[in-house]
Amino acid sequence: MSSPRLTPLHEIHEALGATFTEFAGWRMPLRYSGDAAEHNAVRTAAGLFDLTHMGEIRISGPQAPEALDYALVANASAITVGRARYTMICNAEGGVLDDLIVYRLGEQEYLVVANAANAAVVSAELAERVARFEASHEDVSDDYALIAVQGPKAVDILAPLTSTDLSTVKYYAGYRSEVAGADVMLARTGYTGEDGFELFTSPDDAPAVWQALADSGAEHGLRPAGLSCRDTLRLEAGMPLYGNELSAELTPFHANLGRVVKLDKPGDFVGKAPLAAAAEKPTERTLVGLRCDQRRSPRHGYRVLDAGGAEIGVVTSGAPSPTLGHPIAMAYVDREHAEPGTALQVDIRGTAVPVEVVALPFYRRNA
Repeated sequence: MSSPRLTPLHEIHEALGATFTEFAGWRMPLRYSGDAAEHNAVRTAAGLFDLTHMGEIRISGPQAPEALDYALVANASAITVGRARYTMICNAEGGVLDDLIVYRLGEQEYLVVANAANAAVVSAELAERVARFEASHEDVSDDYALIAVQGPKAVDILAPLTSTDLSTVKYYAGYRSEVAGADVMLARTGYTGEDGFELFTSPDDAPAVWQALADSGAEHGLRPAGLSCRDTLRLEAGMPLYGNELSAELTPFHANLGRVVKLDKPGDFVGKAPLAAAAEKPTERTLVGLRCDQRRSPRHGYRVLDAGGAEIGVVTSGAPSPTLGHPIAMAYVDREHAEPGTALQVDIRGTAVPVEVVALPFYRRNA
């Protein structure tokens, strides 16, 4: 077996005392000071993340908009230059291959960001799908390191390091800028439920950019944050994770994300017919939130039971919520049991633990 890849920030993570994990062929920081401390820092101040393991694919050329309209469920041609959009790439049956963020960098240039575990699949699918258009495909993942600063203090931390007026940078905007003297693609995006920015830098510039952010954030309570707290943050925010809430066997409509499927855009796209059919017929199971008032947390794969003990669903993600102070979970359950307030149970290692269906997300900033 080949050794896991190291990000350009690996030595910094080692110096910070990070605990590492292998994920999608990379050795990534799992935590530094502790999951709860890092999670709470993001909610109250800011966290600094290394996300270099994500995949980046550039689609460019005269027909790049039409190519992505065909390849993805989004109306990519409607994205204005400097903006981004959350979307998905589906297979011919309408199943989700990955959820993505697409940035339009120019009239004929897009950057597609894929999840680390799916980056190779997404790149190969896009290469095949855009080949019929006057557009080019280039996997540029090795050209980027990705650093995210997330939390209510993100603007205060980043502002002294860039000439960009951050008050003008809208949510889901992304364009070329400069941070700490380095050329970056600056995006107001994230996966934590908080305000924040993602900085696409060259690998060579990444250590200096990270350190500049760390220095600027010292007075604001910034902490380095690992993948573990990133998972609890996205869970609280009700954000799906591929392999948990999303898979090739499920359409976006299963996850209550049918809004990302633009059936009315011009022309055909991969998976259109089955997705159009799914839009007309409610799925048998739907994604819900679960609240648990006991200490034991529902976890991925645990069975969801009705009041009589019959299996009616499965947990997709679950963990203690540092923000809310009790365990939470997302689960697919039969629709007749999906109404908020419904009392259900989760089989936690042979014990039927009471849970209550609640609306997603569990946490919303400024709420």
